[in-house]
Parts: sequence; structure tokens; C-alpha cells
Amino acid sequence: MRDEPVDVLIVGAGPVGLTAAVELRRRGTGCRIVDRLPRRLPYAKAVGVQPRTLELWDRMGLVRAALDAAVPLYGQLAYADGVESGRLEMRVPPGIPYGFAALPQYETERILEEFLARFGTGVERGTELVSFVQDADGVTCRLAGPDGVEEVRTRYLVGCDGAHSLVRKGLGLTFEGGAFADEYMLADVVLDWDLPYGYTVRSMHHDAAGRIDDVLVCIPLPGAGRYRASMLVPPELSSPQAAPDGVAHGLEGGPRPGLPHVQAVLDRLSPRPVTASGLRWSSVFRISHRIVDRYGQGRVFVAGDAAHIHPPTGAQGMNTGIQDAWNLAWKLALAVAGDASPGLLDSYDAERRPVGEEVVGRTVRHAAEGVQADPEDGATLLLREAQLLLGYPDSPIVLRGGPDGASPGPGPGPGERAPDCGGLSGPIAAHPLRLHELLRGSEHVLLVCAPSADTPCVPGLAALAGGLPAGRLTAYAVLTEGGTAPAWAPMPVFLDGRGDFARVYGVREPTAFVVRPDGYLGARLTPPTAAGLSAYLSRVFAPDPA
Repeated sequence: MRDEPVDVLIVGAGPVGLTAAVELRRRGTGCRIVDRLPRRLPYAKAVGVQPRTLELWDRMGLVRAALDAAVPLYGQLAYADGVESGRLEMRVPPGIPYGFAALPQYETERILEEFLARFGTGVERGTELVSFVQDADGVTCRLAGPDGVEEVRTRYLVGCDGAHSLVRKGLGLTFEGGAFADEYMLADVVLDWDLPYGYTVRSMHHDAAGRIDDVLVCIPLPGAGRYRASMLVPPELSSPQAAPDGVAHGLEGGPRPGLPHVQAVLDRLSPRPVTASGLRWSSVFRISHRIVDRYGQGRVFVAGDAAHIHPPTGAQGMNTGIQDAWNLAWKLALAVAGDASPGLLDSYDAERRPVGEEVVGRTVRHAAEGVQADPEDGATLLLREAQLLLGYPDSPIVLRGGPDGASPGPGPGPGERAPDCGGLSGPIAAHPLRLHELLRGSEHVLLVCAPSADTPCVPGLAALAGGLPAGRLTAYAVLTEGGTAPAWAPMPVFLDGRGDFARVYGVREPTAFVVRPDGYLGARLTPPTAAGLSAYLSRVFAPDPA
């Protein structure tokens, strides 16, 4: 056993585990990340990247690499029984900084792994967690790797080890749910049809009773004419395998589909004449829907597919897992440093498990009945699929806005996503900034919106923020329309010259907002007082030593 314990041991180097590792290392928290596979798999399993994930990658500092490698998703073309049945345009409203994108999972993992390497941390491949035992002070883990079995002591253990998670099993968490009867096949191929660029294609056939008996879904990938095609498995490839742990989910062994299998489905269901070629990989897979009864216990946590699995409808799985990892990592970093409040780590389950339950339920409904299963207007449905409506209004660490928990007036309330806006001008930068540019790479951020830097709340909050440990809270004053930059102010000042911030955030009087590291509002203070700010901070941070 190594003399010094590891701060955090992460098991699984998919997008979820890599996100957790990056967020820990960005904050200076030590971690090891292990994966049983000897190398990244070249499979486009998870493909869709939601606008909310791109916002998080922006805050991490790696969104440029993702945008360069991805292709846009503009919408979906739907066909039923050979006739076009609908066209969904996936255009985000003004003010949302990113649209929908497609990026193969192996590219997502490459980008995250290369970014992680900047912090001097690499994935330990061919290394598998064998067992673990936790106590009040840490977790003792046994790892089997290329050099044999190693015993590792870690303060915290995070299982990002997929649907068959050993960490989940070791904690004794339940994983209730079920499996879909159908088997599917995936294929990464080139299709030479003349359908518009950047659109997912969904084509179905109904039997005489009106039931769907054949389906084809093609999602664009980077590369000329390249798609990931998903189809029902033909009888000659169907060989359902009993999962050792009873969880029938993910890629299976056995016979792999070839181009003739793909072409046969295209000949039946493609809305245009098309020939498939350039097969890079293919597989048969099963789908289950399950969720754990809790996201952690003591010093051990689960995230991503280790905590929830569901149909790939709407590309929710990987994106939900990435948000799990982000939510947990900033809290773990504070816990490792001894700066976390007693209930901070408990808030991971309180915040993320309701999200997981909603995603599992919604994707199961949509897989069975289509998106029409939820009677929402198109704009709301789009924002929900983009994961821009998720929030934590009932979180135990969120400071609610009033006696009834409601936000005072329009605009985002406590626990909701902090929306972006433009038009913020400072005294030095020659061009206006977006709000999310101010938030990039930061921890907690205090935004005090007031008519002038002399408004009484500004100096008071500046004094409180300035007295906190370095890096805990960054404070900015946002002066409302008509304000002027003072010669000196107790905190950096930005002018809301176009009134964008006041409009988007619903500011009608002096108000302060605390934006958490994950981009959600921890508090909305109207009026902004030092007592209100202190009340929020006490929910997140440990009391300062006397």
C-alpha cells in the first residue's frame, strides 16, 4: 500500500469518470483514475451532445476542442410507412450559447483525456477494481493491474464503471427496473443518400394492428456521409445473452452485423435510395431501464450508468452522467480540502437522483410512445431535451428566495440554471462580454446588480467576500442600464449597458445572485444583504476556525 492515501479514486474512464477527474484536478485535488480496458474503444456509443453539456465544457475550458471535432444537429426527419410524418427543428432560442451537436463517444473521451493530461494525470489502463472496504476515515481498495494486485487507500471512491458497476454492487445499492425485449444493432457506416446535412433520420413501419414492427434511426457523425445507424436485430443475429448480474444493457458479444444486414434494413425503411459502405464497427446491444436507490453511501459514490440506465432516446444518458460527475466533483474537492459543510456531500444524492428518476421515466415513455407522450409545447420539449430546464429548487444547500421558496419576481430562481446574457462592458476590455465568459473557470461567483457602485449593498457584500479564503467566492458588480463606471469600486464592475442582464435575470431592484461552480444559482438575494449571503455560504462551506 502506498504511504499517502489518494484523495479520490475514480473507477471507469468513460466520459463520466474523465469529467470527474478533470474537475477534481482543475481544483488541485489529487486523484487516480483507473479503467479495466487496455485502450479506448473505437465505438460511437453515446453520440448526442446537449447544449447544457457544451455550456459545462465552456466553463471547464475545453469547449473549443469539442466544437472543432463535432458536427451540428439541426433536427430530425421522421418517416412512417414510407411517408414523411414530421420534421423537428432543433434550433435553440436566442441567448442560448450552444446548439445540439453529435460527437462520437471515443472523440469525447479523447478530448477529455487530453485535457486531463494538462494537469499531470493520466488514465491507468488495464487496471480493475477488485474489492473495497470503507470505514469512517477512508476506503481501502484492491486494484488488479499489469503489475499485479495493489492495495490503495483513498479518502473517497467514485464508481463511474457503467451498468455492471462493481462499486454499485459493493455498496449493496438496489438497481430496480427492467429490460426491453427487443435487441438492436448499431453500425458506423457511410450512407450516400441526398437527405439534408445535420439531420437525424427516424423511419418506422407499422403492422396491420398499428404497432411498430421495424425501425431505423441514423444519427450524423463527423465525416462525409457518415452515420451511426440503429436497427432491430434480424433473427440470424439474435442471441440474447443472460447477463451474469441480471442487467441486460449495452453492447453484447456474439455475431456482429455486416453491411448486408444494414443494407437489408435500409432497403426496407430508407426514405431515399441509399447504399451503405465504409463499415467501421458494428455490434448488437440490449436496453434496460434502472436506477439506484441512492447515489452514494459514506465515502463511496456512483455516477453515470453505474447509477442510472435507460433508452438512448433523446441522447440523455452520457449528458446526464457528465452532470452527475460535475455536481459531485466540486463538492468532493471542498470535502478533501476540509472546507465542506457537514451536509454538502449528501446534497449530491438529493440533487441528482431526482434528475435521474425523471430522465429514466421520460426516456422510457418516449421510447414506447414517442415524444408526444409528454404533452408539452415544442419549445419546452426542446429545452427539456437540451437539459436546460434541469434544476435543484428543493436542494438542501440552495437558499430559497422567500418564505414560500419562491423567487421574488421574474427571472431564474434559486436552484435554477444561471442563463447566459451579453452586453456586459468593463473599463478595459474593448468589446462587451457574455456572462458565461465571466463564469468560465471560476468557483462560486457573486453578482451584485445595482444602480451604482455606491449602492449600500455593494461595499458590504464586497467586504464579506473579500474576507473569505482566497478562491472561495469571486464578486462582480453589475450596474444596471444608465449606470456609469466609477473611478474606483470595492469589486470589479461591469455595465449592463443594453439592459440584457436585468431583463434575463428579472432584476427590478438591487439583487445579488450566487452562481455555483456547476452554473446553477445557489441563492437570489433581494434585498442583497451580508446576512443572506452568509446564510447561503454556511450551507456549502465549513465554518471558519475561530
